[in-house]
Parts: sequence; structure tokens; C-alpha cells
Amino acid sequence: MIYFFSTPAGSVIATQANDVLSAADIEKLCWLYGEATLVESEAMEGYFIGPRREMITPWSTNAVEITQNMGLAGIVRIEEYFMVENEDADYDPMLQRMYRGLDQRIFTVDIQPKPIEFIEDLESYNEQEGLALSKEEIDYLHQVENELGRKLTDSEVFGFAQINSEHCRHKIFGGTFIIDGEEMPSSLFAMIKRTTKENPNSIISAYKDNVAFAQGPVVEQFAPADHSIPDYFIIKDIETVISLKAETHNFPTTVEPFNGASTGTGGEIRDRMGGGKGSWPIAGTAVYMTSYPRTYNDRKWEEVLPVRKWLYQTPEQILTKASNGASDFGNKFGQPLICGSVLTFEHKENDEVYGYDKVIMLAGGVGYGTRRDCLKGAPEKGNKVIVMGGDNYRIGLGGGSVSSVDTGRYSSGIELNAVQRANAEMQKRAYNVVRALCEDDNNPVVSIHDHGSAGHVNCLSELVEECGGLIDMASLPVGDSTLSAKEIIANESQERMGLLIKEDAIEYVRKVAERERAPMYVVGETTGDARFAFEQADGTRPFDLSVSQMFGSSPKTYMVDKTVERHYKDAEYDAENIEEYLTDVLRLEAVACKDWLTNKVDRSVTGKIARQQCQGEIQLPLSDCGVVTLDYRGRKGIATSIGHAPQAGLADPAKGSVLAVSEALTNIVLAPLANGIRSISLSANWMWPCRSQEGEDARLYRGVEALSDFCCALNINVPTGKDSLSMTQKYPDGTKVISPGTVIVSAGGEVSDVRKVVSPVMVNEPKSAFYHIDFSFDHLRLGGSAFAQTLNCIGDDVPTVANPEYFAEVFNAVQKLVNEGIVMAGHDVSAGGLITTLLEMCFANTTGGMEINLDSVVEDDIVKLLFAENPALVIQVADKDKCRMQAILDDAGICFVKIGTPCAKRHIAVAKNRRTRLFDIDHYRDVWFDSSYLMDLKQSFNGCASERLKNYKNQPLRFRMPSRFNGLLSSYGMSADRREKSGVRAAIIREKGTNGEREMAYAMHLAGFDVKDVTMTDLISGRETLDEVNFIVFCGGFSNSDVLGSAKGWAGAFLFNPKAKAALDRFYQREDTLSLGICNGCQLMMELNLINPEYSERGRMLHNDSHKFESSFVGVNIPENNSVLFGSLSNSRLGVWVAHGEGKFSLPYDAEKYNIVAQYAYEGYPANPNGSDYNVAALASADGRHVAMMPHPERAIFPWQCATYPADRIGDDVTPWIEIFRNAYNWVNEKIK
Repeated sequence: MIYFFSTPAGSVIATQANDVLSAADIEKLCWLYGEATLVESEAMEGYFIGPRREMITPWSTNAVEITQNMGLAGIVRIEEYFMVENEDADYDPMLQRMYRGLDQRIFTVDIQPKPIEFIEDLESYNEQEGLALSKEEIDYLHQVENELGRKLTDSEVFGFAQINSEHCRHKIFGGTFIIDGEEMPSSLFAMIKRTTKENPNSIISAYKDNVAFAQGPVVEQFAPADHSIPDYFIIKDIETVISLKAETHNFPTTVEPFNGASTGTGGEIRDRMGGGKGSWPIAGTAVYMTSYPRTYNDRKWEEVLPVRKWLYQTPEQILTKASNGASDFGNKFGQPLICGSVLTFEHKENDEVYGYDKVIMLAGGVGYGTRRDCLKGAPEKGNKVIVMGGDNYRIGLGGGSVSSVDTGRYSSGIELNAVQRANAEMQKRAYNVVRALCEDDNNPVVSIHDHGSAGHVNCLSELVEECGGLIDMASLPVGDSTLSAKEIIANESQERMGLLIKEDAIEYVRKVAERERAPMYVVGETTGDARFAFEQADGTRPFDLSVSQMFGSSPKTYMVDKTVERHYKDAEYDAENIEEYLTDVLRLEAVACKDWLTNKVDRSVTGKIARQQCQGEIQLPLSDCGVVTLDYRGRKGIATSIGHAPQAGLADPAKGSVLAVSEALTNIVLAPLANGIRSISLSANWMWPCRSQEGEDARLYRGVEALSDFCCALNINVPTGKDSLSMTQKYPDGTKVISPGTVIVSAGGEVSDVRKVVSPVMVNEPKSAFYHIDFSFDHLRLGGSAFAQTLNCIGDDVPTVANPEYFAEVFNAVQKLVNEGIVMAGHDVSAGGLITTLLEMCFANTTGGMEINLDSVVEDDIVKLLFAENPALVIQVADKDKCRMQAILDDAGICFVKIGTPCAKRHIAVAKNRRTRLFDIDHYRDVWFDSSYLMDLKQSFNGCASERLKNYKNQPLRFRMPSRFNGLLSSYGMSADRREKSGVRAAIIREKGTNGEREMAYAMHLAGFDVKDVTMTDLISGRETLDEVNFIVFCGGFSNSDVLGSAKGWAGAFLFNPKAKAALDRFYQREDTLSLGICNGCQLMMELNLINPEYSERGRMLHNDSHKFESSFVGVNIPENNSVLFGSLSNSRLGVWVAHGEGKFSLPYDAEKYNIVAQYAYEGYPANPNGSDYNVAALASADGRHVAMMPHPERAIFPWQCATYPADRIGDDVTPWIEIFRNAYNWVNEKIK
């Protein structure tokens, strides 16, 4: 039966139960649904928007699990519906549908599981199902039929098509190119592999795993001693490997941007989880490329093409929803996004139409693992095959095949079948198990593989390899009883991993999985017979092939093309219009402010982020390099950056490839790398419209060849990458739009000291100067630039790097400057040219400017000087270091030019040939911010986008340190070297979906506590009672994905489980206890009414006023207070991270009634990121022992974690935030003496 509940917010929650619900059950559900009321009817009239009936949403999965954790049995599906006035209301047809009334059939799918089908006509089946099999592949399948003496089943043909699709097997990159009648000497893949063969550097694993691994440093591992029970954190040294990976999810993001980008981010995280025998992701990157969003009608360059009747989504919708999806997945999983890029582009010339109608969505990132686990083990007969994670649903079918052809080729029904489902919280649970196994002294994993394209048949077959395996279909998780055997076998439902485990370790792994609430299914075992089969409960095998038949004989691909020279007109311009040109360039999405992206994505979770996008006292996204640490000591780490130049690549694919690599390298050069340029490895992701028009395949070959040659000359390697070679969108009227051939380069490398990374923000130090360092060894050229793009031009005259060896020498010379601390500030020259670089160096300050003189630069054309995008760098160096800088650069034979000095006036004055042009910094900052504001309007509500536009520059971060604070760990009697037990015990408490527990546990450990890792399953089962600890912290994250309200499900787990409730009640009845709730933990404490139980009306946490996730580094004031934790910080003003969606304190009484211990430093948004009453950021109980706080002090205990910190204190060991944890330690220590 389906029950309907009406919520105070006006929605209807439909709840399907197998049995009749009792009055007590209904009362629980009414509480869970936010004091909802039961509708006394089996049907409701009206118009409603809700999920597609055949797509069980992740929201439902989480909601059902919440009810299970509350002791409610028999509930199978929960979905939310919204009443609208009529059928004309807007909704997203990819994910929703319109319902005329709600009744008992809203979840009914009139589909019976189809029986196994033997395919009589492979050719017809291929087109009918959209399998993208070539004639040669169909001929091969006929051969397999003959070998087997039978027709192939639908599961076998469908599965073969997925695992051998271009998307999965990269046949073009391994194929033979014949250009202008001549067979090329190397395949594309061979040219990429050449880079690692010639420059192995520190590479350990390349081209044979989910990720590439390079040798990393020895660092500290901070983890619980035993992951199967609640146990204390310990520290041990591990030898690491560094992982690099980038994934593209272009087709799914074009069709359904939110889930497409979300599963793209999820996919690259799974790739980094699946390296070797398991590894750990740390931080992500993202690139979004679409056609023009047309956010405002005054952008003349957007008129180059008429608006199309978009197939699925408009570019503006894609940019908004895709970035929402990628951000949301990372936010909920707990992976920060610390570097990225946006490009919008359309062009028409020579009767050819280009644009990113088929979008590019790249999700990349860095991570690490142990040297011990970096290579996969060999399967042996009797190993157990495990699926860890979610169920199979009627989604994600055939994505591998459909991603391998032009979007629009197949019917929308086939393409919509590939719409995917994203449940980040489920993936986090699976990750927690992988993390635990990798942190153990003995990892029982033989091999691990991500679950994505081609589903079970790909993931599990790659696990068993040549050994072969038998999969028991009755053991596979199935969330939809209507799925056929074919749909189960090739199902691409995400958020799960395949593992091969030694049989004797199964029970231990099961204990860890149960503790983490990670669904674990033992689905088969390796057989040793070199066959791979799926077997139903009745013994029937819908899939039964030899491993060699599945993989061994895919026909070789031949790419026959000829060289086509295409020429593009150069930009025509008038130097008198420079101000107009600059305005246009700064509004182009590729150049403009990316605040609309950074303000909604977590950039601090893990507590290991040493550099993210936003810089300076105004916190603007200016950094092109992301940096993470590998442990909490804040020294050894990884840097990552991105580069691309597709506009230049249209004019010359070879130069476009060189510029893409160059941009990635100039973006990363100001991070101190362990071994200079040789520390760097690249991921090259190729998005190309192969076979779309004559000459494109030849262009791809030239682009790959140039990148290979350039990297070899630089002594760096490309050990990983991806290709998506069907970048064309076809429309029903027969027209097509070709996405420009694009290579996106992601760079990664070991950092020797994260504290030496240089900021792009100019320092207002008059005794210093700015220097221009050219990397290109080429004349300034405007071809392929943002400037040319705003004039609807590409241009033939494209810059390049004329001397790769010189480029490498410049790179290493700059590295020496960075390592010696000579560079005060620095910024690369790329999109928007030199003038954009100079302006961006000034934007994040409230005062100061530059006096620039370009007479020493050998170029008279002021437009080229200001807008050319030749790879270069601008650095700021103190006068006292000038001689040392000059000596280093001269010794290396590097040319550099002094171009200016800081000034007090708020302008950039550019002098050239006796003429000076003035550029008002604050004016152009607003111009630069404008495009971000226009995009922010689409995602922020209640006027918050306008408030942000008004206030962003008027709320600078200011610090006021406690008077006795000296920044030394020793002054608190603390040591980061401590590994022995102190005897003062505390615990972190986490629920499924918690993602901020490790940084919190480390802050507590550093303060002196022995810290226990406690899960809700520990408390519910009675394994943990909290009786031996005196300080508990409820950690941040997204418990239950914030379904049904933040922390509502977590609160239900306490309230409706007797052992958990008793443990909590006993803890709060004691007089020797303290507690702290951060973010999600703050929401929990407010939901459980743990802060002000004495009041009849309770405070609540509501959605942020913007109704979106807010991520920022904000100022908070600590008023005079009597809190145990915060008392010593009274009257200080500090910077701290916020990252939340429901952080608004709604308090029914006057401010005087509350023990307010932290307030946002400004009243207005965005400095008050959520609209909290009285600007409250943290509340303490009346006795000062318990605190609920939305910001994350545990992510700001070190200066290197802070997005900005007083320059004169940058050498501090710790920030004042460490005091809240040390105060807790001292208080508890006194109590237990």
C-alpha cells in the first residue's frame, strides 16, 4: 500500500509499505517527514511533479534506509511530489514527469522481466539496441557463434558491445592511421606511451590500471588501529604512491547534466579508489565546456550562430546543472574540488559550424596509496568476487555504446536509458571499506575495479581476468524486480566497486562493511577455467563465453583520412578601443570570475587542502593550481593544474596541444615540486569529432604527435588519459554541430613543501617589482586567444613554444626561485593575456595597484602586448632579493624583463611608447565579476546573487589574534611528534555520509586526546557505550545525504534505537563530559535539542537563505563568553571554513537568551553565508560545556589550511583555533585526575 503524507512545506511524500503501518509507525513517519500529516485517502487529486516511476531515486534509497535505522520494517520506496497549478508547469523530463493525481499505481512499472533471447539477426539487433557494433565486430560474433555451435544470447551480444565499445576499449587510439595514402608509423596510444618509455621518472604503474601511480614520499598514516570495531587512532609511517586520473562524462552530461556530471565525478573517484589493490582519493578537478550560455543579450560574440533547438538542455542549463551535479557529488562524498576551468565557444567560418553542443565535462583529481598496494595481484582459483555498494536499477543501460557515437544518432529512448543515478553517500560507504582495508597492516584485496561503463560484465570480468569466473546472479543486488538477465548483467548503476578477496578474509571484510553500512555481496568466485559466466538460480547461463572470446579478437581499427588545410581570418582591431576589448574579454566565461562555481563546492573537506581557487582578503577565485598535503604535518603533498587551448587547436592542432601542456605547466610552476619539471606527470584527455568531416582524424594524429614530441623534449610523461572521439551533435533536421577537437591536460606532481606555494595576489610592498618571464620563445600572437574569440575570430597566427628545452630550463629556474622563497606573488599569462594577469593579481586586494612600463618588451603593438596568450609568467620580487633572482635566472640563461612596481593608487597604469593607459582595478573587477553574477542568478535564491554582487568586495577578511597567542605548538605543551597514549580519551561520532571525521580526529589528537573512531552502528549494536570517553564530537558531512532534512535521519538513529539513546543520555547526564557538533553534527545537536533543553521552544537549523550549498572562508568574531572550548578566544576575530547547505540558525528568543560563542563578522550575505539569526555561527549550552557550530575550525588549525592568513604570522605552527581542542583537553584532564 502507498501512504500519502502532506508536509508543512507543501509537498506530498508517498510511502510504499509491504504491510499495513501501525499508528506508532505513522507517528514516527510524521516526525521524520517534518511534522507531516497523514492524508486519509488512497489517492490525491491535482497536478503533481515527481520522479519518473521507473527510476527509484537515490533520495528514496536514503529515505528508506533512514526508516530501517529507526526500526520501521517493510517500507520499500519513498518519493516526494510537488503540487503545481496545471500541466503547463516546468519540470525536468529527464528525471521527472507530470502526474495527474496520485494513486496506488504511481510506482507501478508495467514491465515483466524479459526471458533470455537468442539473437537470430545480429545486424538488426545492433541497430535496434544502439550497440554501435561495426561490421567487422558483427562478423567476429558470427565466428563465435560457430565456435559455440549456438546463437548468442541477448546478454552476450549486449555485454560484448559494451565491453568492446570505443568508449571502453579505445580502439581508435590503438588503431592504424592512414593519412594522405601513407600508413603512419605509430598508433596514437604508442605515441602517448613513448613519453613514459623515454621519461619514466618516478612512474610505477601506467596504462594498465584505473589510474597512474608515481613514487611518492614517506608520510604519516593517521587511522584507527582496527577498522572492524570502535578503536583508537594511531600513527604509522607509510611509503606512498601518488595517483593521477581524469575522466570525461560528455554524453551523459549532455543528456542529463546533474546526474551525468555527478556520475562523472563519482567515476573518477572510483577510478582512484580502484588503483592497484585499493587507493585513496584526496581532491578533484573539473572542466566544463559548452556552447554559449547567452545569459544576457549584450554579448555580441554570442551572435555568431543562431540559437538551436537544443536536444536535451540549453548550454546555460548544462553549465548550471552539471556544475551542481559535480559539486554535489564531491560535497556529499567528501572530496574537495580545488582546481578547474570553464570554456564556452561557438564559431562559424568556411561553412563549418563549431560549438560544444555536445559538451565536455571532465572530472579529474589526485590521490595516493601505499607502495605496497600499488599493483594488482594475480587472481587464483577460489578467490571470492565481491560487489560493494548499491543495487541494480533500470538506468544506465548501454552507456558505453551510446557514448561511442554522435549524440542524436539513436532514438531519445535509447539515449535516455543511459541516464544515470548518483548516490554519493552510498559510494562513500563503499570507499570507507576500501580505505579501511588499505590502511590495515594486511590488505586482503587481490584486485579491485570500479563499476561503471558496461556494468557487471566489464567490472567483474576484469577482476577475474584470464583465470575465469562464475557469477551467481541470485547473489547480485537487484533493486528493481522487473530487470531481465541482460539488464542485470550489463547494468551500469554506479556507486559500487568490484573486489577480488582472499577467501579466508571474507568474514573480516564483512565485519568492516557491516560497521560502515556498506552493502556487500559475495557474488561468485574465480574458477581457473578461463571462462566467464553468469548463472541463474535454476542453472541457466544467460552469459557463458571464454575470456578470449570476450576480449581477444576485436578487429583492428583503421582510420583513413587526408590532410585538409583550414584557414581562419585574423582579428582586425583598433588600439583606441582597448577598454572595450578588455571589457568583452573579462566577460567571456573562460576569463571571467568563477565565483559562481567555487561558492557552491567544498574546498576544505579532508583538512589536507593547502591551495584551492580562492585567494586574498576578498576571497576571489584566482589560483590556477591546487595543492594538497599527504598527511597533517603540512609539508609533503601533491600539486595539480589544468591546461587546454582548443581555439588555437582549430587553427593548428599541433600548436593547440603544445599550448595545452604549456598552460598546465605554467599553472603549476609556482608550487615547489620535489624534483622540478621531472616531478610532473600528465593526463591527456582527448575529445575529438572523429569521422565528422574530412581532415579531422588527420588533425587528431597531428595533435597527439605534437603532444608526445613536446613532452618527450620536456622530459615528462603522460601515463594516463582518456578519449571521447564522437564529439558531434546531430539534430533532427539533419544539421550537425562539431565540437572543436580538444585535448585537456591535467598535471600532477609531488610537492616538497606546501607552505612555499606562491599566491597570485599582489603584495602591497613598495620595495618590490614585477617581472615578466616568457616561456614561449616565440613572437606575441593573437591567434586562438580570448581576445580573438570576442571578435568572432580564431586567426591563423597562433603562438607556440618554439624551444621546448628552453621552456624546461625556465620552469626549473622558476622552481629554484620558489624554493628559495624569492617569489612574493606570481601569476601565469594565459586566457585574457597579460592585462588580465595583472588585473587578477590586484582583484583580491582592497588597496594598491601597479605602475607598468612595457617599453622593454620587444613588441610595439599594444593590443598584442596586452592580449596575446603566449605562455609566460609575471612574478613579484622584493628589491632585497633582486640580485639573487637575477643571478639564478642569468645562470640558467633565462630572459626576463622588469615591467613595473606596486603603487598606492587603485589602478594599473600601463606605459608604452610615451603613452600611458589607466585601467581602474575596481571597475574592471566588477566587469570581471558580472558573468559570474549572471550565472549565480540561476542557482541562488531570495536575491542572494544580487547581495553577493553588492557585498563581495565590501567584506574583506580581517584578523584579531588573542593577545597572548604566539603560534607555537610548544607554548601549549603540545607536540606533533606524539604517538604514545595520553590516557585522556575522546571520540568522534560519525553516521553514514559523515565525511569530515579524519581532520577532526587529528585536531583532537594534536591537542592531546586519545581519539576513538565510533560509528552509529557501534552505538546501535551496543559495541560502544561512550562510558570511557569524556569528549565527543559529532563530525561534519552529509548523514543520509541530508534526505528529509539535515541530520534528521541521524537524530532518528539515536532516538529510536534504545542502546544508542541510552549511551547518549548517560553521556549528557555526566558532569565530566564535553561535546562539540560541527556542521552536520551541529545540525544533529540542534535536532536533538542538546544545547538549550531548558527552553520550551527549540532553535532549529534551516536551509541557507540562498537555498544552495555555501562554501567559503569567512571571518567570525568570538565574543566574550563562558564556554569551556571558546572562552580563551574571547574578543578575537578569525578566519574559518564554512561548507553547508542547511546552516541557518533559526532562534525563537532574543540574542541575550543564548550563549553565543561565534558570530559571522559581517551581517550581510555572503560573509554571513546562511542568514543566521544574530549572525550566529556557534552556540554553547548555558553551562558552557557543549557547543554546536556550523563552520569548520578543524580545517583551519594550521596556517597552510587557511585560504588567507596574516602575512606576518604565516610561519605559525598553528592558528588560534587549536585552542578549542586544547581547552577541551585541559578541562578533561583536570576532571579525571
